[in-house]
Amino acid sequence: MFDINNILRNNIKNLVPYSSARDEFQGEASVFLDANENAFGSPLQTAYNRYPDPMQYQVKMKLSQIKGVPARNIFLGNGSDEAIDVLFRSFCNPGVDNVIIVPPTYGMYQVSANINDVEAKKVLLTEDYQLNLEGIAEAIDKNTKVIFICSPNNPTGNSINRDDIETLLANFTGLVIIDEAYINFSRQKTFIQELTEYANLVVLQTLSKAWGLAGLRIGMAFASEEIIEVMNKVKPPYNINEASQTLALEALANVKQVNDWIKETLEQRDKLVLALKEMPFVVDIYPSDANFVLVKTTNATAIYDFLVNQGIIVRNRTNVELCEGCLRITVGTSAENIKLIETLQQYK
Repeated sequence: MFDINNILRNNIKNLVPYSSARDEFQGEASVFLDANENAFGSPLQTAYNRYPDPMQYQVKMKLSQIKGVPARNIFLGNGSDEAIDVLFRSFCNPGVDNVIIVPPTYGMYQVSANINDVEAKKVLLTEDYQLNLEGIAEAIDKNTKVIFICSPNNPTGNSINRDDIETLLANFTGLVIIDEAYINFSRQKTFIQELTEYANLVVLQTLSKAWGLAGLRIGMAFASEEIIEVMNKVKPPYNINEASQTLALEALANVKQVNDWIKETLEQRDKLVLALKEMPFVVDIYPSDANFVLVKTTNATAIYDFLVNQGIIVRNRTNVELCEGCLRITVGTSAENIKLIETLQQYK
């Protein structure tokens, strides 16, 4: 049975969070002389002299409507990377606790573990890029606080078997964090709808991919109210700036545009896969539920270097475990994909 108090760091249990001026006063006023801001404005067309809403209430309310989740179950971070770091700092004691990652996967889990002095136990995915449940069970010990699962997975592109994830959620007494950065492109349903079923579930999403807002750096975590309360205590007081909040609200009003882009991306992905299959140096193209494809080639480094010389940048993943010889190729526009294919046809 999951109990947050069993995995929460003692210093975080007793943490009194920083109380900002905007935390202490909530309401309407005409004169603000409480936060030592510049009362005269900003040297910009838009004034950014006032601190932003520390809890991003308006953005969360809009996301609540779109995602079907109460605002109290939403955490916003400076990218998903901040949410990952906050979870480490909230639940993992440096030099004592450990987490489990399942390579090949998103590299930031390992980096954040290293920064926070937390051991990251690696349990490789199977050859078809699914969870090794037996290996994960063997790796878990009394100091294992978190299991990270990326689904659809980066860099492989596939979704992780839902039943396997639910097995972990039902049997692990720590947090199971499902990173759904690419869920908008997937045939698999989001795990957000399972929040009421599993108290130890944290779902990460982002506005960087399908929503096209990578430059704004807005990541989302969805979890129980008690987990979100902990994350809000640990985060910096004004972690999402005013410009990002304003632009995010504007973007979130354009769901149809995003859905149209998703449909176009999936159509372009299918065309790209068909064209790549005709290349003599392509050994395999793995099934993808994301806006990229993982392509096994005869010589990934040589092909990568050739493309770089032609001004086309893909990702060389040949040095990643279980991705030897592989390139990760993002699905571009029709024109970009055609240029890629025409260039690859010149590769000898």
